[in-house]
Amino acid sequence: MTSAPPQPPPLRPSLDIVGEDLLQNIFTRLPATSFAYAACVSRSWHVVCDRVLCRPKLKSACSFNSSLQDAVEDVMNKVLDEPIRPHFVIASVGPSYNLTQAHQLITAKLGPNVPIITNNPSGVIGRDAVSNEFKEIQWEVTEEDDDTAAPLHLSESANRAIMLIIGFLPGIKVEAIPLLKRTEEPPYLMVDNFVTDIREFSTSVSGCKSPAAIIMFSEFEAGMKAVAEKMDYALSPDTVIVGDGGCHFLHSNGCSRNPSTSEEHSTSAVALVFAVDSNKPPGIGETQFHATLSSGLSSVGPTYKAASVREKNLDSVTWLTARIEGTNENIDGETILSQVYDELGDRIQFPTFYIGVTKKRKCAIGKEKVGLMTSLAFHEVLGDNQEYLFVGDVGIRTGDTFRFYHSDSTTALSSITAITNQFSSLKQASTSNGDKREVFGGLIFTCCGRGESFFGQSDVDSSPFLDNFPGVTFAGTFCGGEIGRGDLTSYVKESPEQKSIRCCLHVYSAVYLVMSYTPPNGNQRQL
Repeated sequence: MTSAPPQPPPLRPSLDIVGEDLLQNIFTRLPATSFAYAACVSRSWHVVCDRVLCRPKLKSACSFNSSLQDAVEDVMNKVLDEPIRPHFVIASVGPSYNLTQAHQLITAKLGPNVPIITNNPSGVIGRDAVSNEFKEIQWEVTEEDDDTAAPLHLSESANRAIMLIIGFLPGIKVEAIPLLKRTEEPPYLMVDNFVTDIREFSTSVSGCKSPAAIIMFSEFEAGMKAVAEKMDYALSPDTVIVGDGGCHFLHSNGCSRNPSTSEEHSTSAVALVFAVDSNKPPGIGETQFHATLSSGLSSVGPTYKAASVREKNLDSVTWLTARIEGTNENIDGETILSQVYDELGDRIQFPTFYIGVTKKRKCAIGKEKVGLMTSLAFHEVLGDNQEYLFVGDVGIRTGDTFRFYHSDSTTALSSITAITNQFSSLKQASTSNGDKREVFGGLIFTCCGRGESFFGQSDVDSSPFLDNFPGVTFAGTFCGGEIGRGDLTSYVKESPEQKSIRCCLHVYSAVYLVMSYTPPNGNQRQL
């Protein structure tokens, strides 16, 4: 009986024979889904895929398709047309789309384990997924018959839009952490728990209580100024905080840390928290976050001191009288506004007025030692009568000082020029070891009162980034309140003591978040 001929050794998959450099070149051309499959084929392929994605990426796209399903498909195809592993997702949808349905469609595409925030801002900023044209789009609202009591109607065609942002940040871990509000009487925001959750997540990832950055989205409601101020007090000055302080939103996160809302709690805000991973793999450089502010406010008139204060908590309105600082005569609301209008003259037509209130408060997180903080909070001027000045929101106390501010496009243009110069310096900056810092993406949160109607031309707020970093991903939203942590050099130009006052929730401003990357020493290989 003859023995069977020896069998040849099994052939290795043909692509395993291909050199790593060629394999890497092939992987860089794959769309994100195919790239994810390739990374699961074998350990060697996974290593090559990790080499492809060793640097951070930010991708974004807008769609103005009349169908929500088609619009989601448009932006998904665009942002996932190259290798990327989503570490966080921000989706901004127009009011003519259903927010819940949009969130469900995006979560179904990207999976439940990615931190996803879907929000309904006042407009979107970014590049069209189809035409690649850069656009700043604000929602169109019409009012019938010039009747102020008539309901506002949305223009369906102009308000069908979605903007999708996906970020990949190696060496950074991201989690969506909600701020809960107790709905039982009396309702209150659980701010201390919120700050503690942020600290615990950051500590578990980096060993440091304060994260590198926070992007926050909140409902427009009473108390959010206090939330921003407490975060500023509790977290390191190195933590960058930006976001939208006046939008509807939904969020999802696969981490069990986040409690779901229930009958006892609702979600008033959510923070995308970015913490540096202390166990990041070798060969990963450093991702940095840079924030800056363009103010569109100018001060007018003297400094006042609140003399009597009445809060209408249900309406989130404050009634107050005041006196000019250094005098003893109380002034009613009608006289105060007349003084401001007289000083402003006809320089600005139809200005929007705010009072900037300097608040000195005791502050603590939980049972920690009580400290002091000084902050500036803006309250919109709603009107007056022969006794009181009416302003939005609460939290003003007798003895607080304030000044009037008005919206001013000239001031905004001047600050835009200054930011253009800042970005130019950032572009030219190098790290201490001589490696070039690379800006790989930017976000903007700008006031819904700005835009083309404010400046008289389009894309003004976007120009500092677009001019300095052409071809780099840049996207954002128009907001109902701009969150941006920083000093007050845009508002206060007097004494060093006044310049040390902090402000986190702005009006008529544009807040920029620039993301840059510094490669590790000796890792200059370009992919």
